[in-house]
Amino acid sequence: MARTTPRIWVVEWGGQRRAEVQVACSERIIRLDTPEWERWLEEPTTSSFAYPVYDRRVGYIRGWMTVRKECRSRGGHYWVAYRRVGKRLCKLYLGHSTEIGLSQLGDAAARFLAMADEKEVMLRKA
Repeated sequence: MARTTPRIWVVEWGGQRRAEVQVACSERIIRLDTPEWERWLEEPTTSSFAYPVYDRRVGYIRGWMTVRKECRSRGGHYWVAYRRVGKRLCKLYLGHSTEIGLSQLGDAAARFLAMADEKEVMLRKA
């Protein structure tokens, strides 16, 4: 059976943002920024998930960033986000599981979006 990467879905309604992840092949839905979210991130079976890179100017998702748990040489785990910008794979450090939340993931997605916009501007000038 192929393994699917869990995706986080962000919903905005009435000025409030809510995000949740559906654990692959199960009925389990976890809301971000809850104790259950932190426990899920710490589980040994949780190694990655995808988060949308949403562009508010155009009103749709321009792609996904992959968030992976990596092991440090000194021990311990931390999370990093990856996204391809042009032909280059970019990496952003996010921190430990206790530091990962909706606002930090949104900030990382915005940084990737800004990188893509800069790349487009550079290509137009060339």
